[in-house]
Amino acid sequence: MNLSRKLEFKPKFISELKDYNLKKFKEDLIAGIVVGIVALPLAIAFGIASGVTPTVGLITAIIGGFLVSALGGNSVQIGGPTGAFIVIIYNIISNYGLTGLAIATFMAGVILVLLGLFKLGTIIKFIPYPIVVGFTSGIALTIFSTQIVDLFGLQIDNVPSDFIGKWVAYFSNFDTMSFFTLLVGLITILIIAITPRVNKKLPGALIAIIIMTLAVYLLKHFCGISGIETIGDRFGTLSHDIPRPHEIGVNMNSINLLLPSAFTIAILGAIESLLSATVADGATGNKTRSNTELIGQGIANIVVPFFGGIPVTGAIARTMTNITNGGRTPVAGVIHAIVLLLIFLFLMPLINYVPMACLAGVLVVVAYNMSGWRTVRGILKNPKSDIAVLATTFLLTVIFDLTIAIEIGMLLAALLFIRRVTENTSIHVFSNQIDVADGTEVLHKEILNVADGVEIYEINGPFFFGVANKFDEMMLNMGDKPAVRILRMRHVPFIDSTGIHNLETLIQSSKREGIHVVLSGVIPSVREVLEHANIPDLIGADHICDHISKAVTLANSLVKDQNLHQISW
Repeated sequence: MNLSRKLEFKPKFISELKDYNLKKFKEDLIAGIVVGIVALPLAIAFGIASGVTPTVGLITAIIGGFLVSALGGNSVQIGGPTGAFIVIIYNIISNYGLTGLAIATFMAGVILVLLGLFKLGTIIKFIPYPIVVGFTSGIALTIFSTQIVDLFGLQIDNVPSDFIGKWVAYFSNFDTMSFFTLLVGLITILIIAITPRVNKKLPGALIAIIIMTLAVYLLKHFCGISGIETIGDRFGTLSHDIPRPHEIGVNMNSINLLLPSAFTIAILGAIESLLSATVADGATGNKTRSNTELIGQGIANIVVPFFGGIPVTGAIARTMTNITNGGRTPVAGVIHAIVLLLIFLFLMPLINYVPMACLAGVLVVVAYNMSGWRTVRGILKNPKSDIAVLATTFLLTVIFDLTIAIEIGMLLAALLFIRRVTENTSIHVFSNQIDVADGTEVLHKEILNVADGVEIYEINGPFFFGVANKFDEMMLNMGDKPAVRILRMRHVPFIDSTGIHNLETLIQSSKREGIHVVLSGVIPSVREVLEHANIPDLIGADHICDHISKAVTLANSLVKDQNLHQISW
């Protein structure tokens, strides 16, 4: 038995090594070094914005990035902390502390592994696009709102955790703004915006950090300008020792308490990593092994909490940087993790001098890129149901939190989809005559004469609970009692338990009234469901026909037999 095929766990790292050569290594080496440099400021910024130290952000990028590349299902995916997790991480830390975050991240990793093992990698892609855009835009606005204090240098002791409370506090304290702090943030944003116009391969965020760190150092030591807060001012001297693994204390109470947050991390991580992988596939022409990717992401999230890390997922910007710099195998991702490790071990003291306003500027640009305002503008031209899902998810993300936003967004999307399918599913009634070719591409007509006392109900669409109730109501409103009811089901792709229940009720009530029920045009998959529900035993196997002509012939003969029986009496 091929276990790897059964579990669909085939890391691309192993596959790519089969025909690996020196030329590929040189390309991966260059790409890995560049991505490592690009990832450095982002890992630090995302760590701080999430409510942890820069060290934690780097450790997450090193360990998580290595495991995603070594065990994932995409050749060029770069893993690490991302902006999408900032909101949920910050909320978990606020409510449950770092221990709660570690447990939630571990549980999310287990959920991701299970999603991969049960081959649900492709199903994640079916989450409605307006939901993805809604919570992504909401996260972007939330990230922006969390950077106002550092961007403007506001003097606020306790910033409220809720969105509205934050902005009330900001407007109340704008008189404490620091001009030089704001200038550092604005110049950072300007450098990041201009850099791609000079050279698209240059890491704008890193260049901005280098320039502004040097500028602030000179202002402090030679111009006597103080008040521009740095990482060292806020966090003290950063350690450059690799943390030892430690216990995270998982128990049933913590599982019950943190399961919703873990589920949100897992779903968000799955969506972001698979979206990143899809974008990468479009750029490279490769095909991601979705289930392996989820398992790899899951293992990374299981491991990083033991080293104090935060959630890991695929990062679209870093993945595309890897591709544009020539990376084509997971070796580039492994090298990126090694580069970050070397920086962590030997250059950590220099990070103390990075201005907080500079990191705020980096995150403002990240938030702008995440906002997807052009996509939002396009969705506003779509049906009102899509706009409602987008707006609801966006507002819930901003005002409440991401867990509620995803849950209610999914529920709203499902309800609107059910309504749309129900509205588009039609039920037509025929009597006296029916055209067999109606609804097909056949040009000639084939008219069947239907005997008096026979009614044909054609269902066009899935026979699920919404339509089943609609059909039930229509039958009650008809009021008449024919001798035979034909249910034409040629356009019924599936039937659910409610549809089965309503069909059973119809058959039983018809039997009591002396009415025959005949099913026509049942496709094999639907017939299999009917057989499992013992419908053939209830209705009679001969009353399930594969074509309308056979069903009409049977119905006409049943009416004729019934009339002869009445005459004989």
